[in-house]
Amino acid sequence: MTKRLEAKHKIDRRLGVNLWGRPKSPLNKRDYRPGQHGQGRHKVSDYGIQLNAKQKLRGYYGNIGERQFRRYYQEAMRRKGNNGEILIQLLERRLDAVVYRMKFAATVFAARQIVNHGHILVNGKKVNISSYQVKDGDVIEVRGKAKQFVPVLASAELAERDVPDYMTVDHKEMKGTFVRTPSLGDVPYAVQMEPNLVIEFYSR
Repeated sequence: MTKRLEAKHKIDRRLGVNLWGRPKSPLNKRDYRPGQHGQGRHKVSDYGIQLNAKQKLRGYYGNIGERQFRRYYQEAMRRKGNNGEILIQLLERRLDAVVYRMKFAATVFAARQIVNHGHILVNGKKVNISSYQVKDGDVIEVRGKAKQFVPVLASAELAERDVPDYMTVDHKEMKGTFVRTPSLGDVPYAVQMEPNLVIEFYSR
């Protein structure tokens, strides 16, 4: 198990939220941060609030590396429009995020692994880059024998979350279409995300 896969069990407690709304989140049993001072009250500065917003968003998408996450910010700033909204759209168009949303994987970490191992097709072509940017109308499909993998089949049956409206999925064929790029209000986060605070953090 990689360091990043192990970390997913700690992210919820470190941030103090059930980031993915999982029934098995450790925060459901211990709703305070780890460490001997985890249950104390802390006055959080504006910088701390912005940092926490950034760490929540980074963590949600599988603990994306800081350098890569900053590039998403830079790309969002380069484009015209609401920069916070654009940041969310860039993250939601990541191939691993789309695989997770389509319920081909139980977690975004598992989705990244499926993509990296070459089990996903985009418009009929194998893509093994988890950060690949999916476009409107792209067809995403689980490849070959992977359609019968127990974790993939189990993920499709998960009742804890639904496929969002901005994509369509046929779980019998293990194929789906990324219909449109979502707005912030379309994205089914389990906790409140504040991308504008992330923009403020990097703009300091």
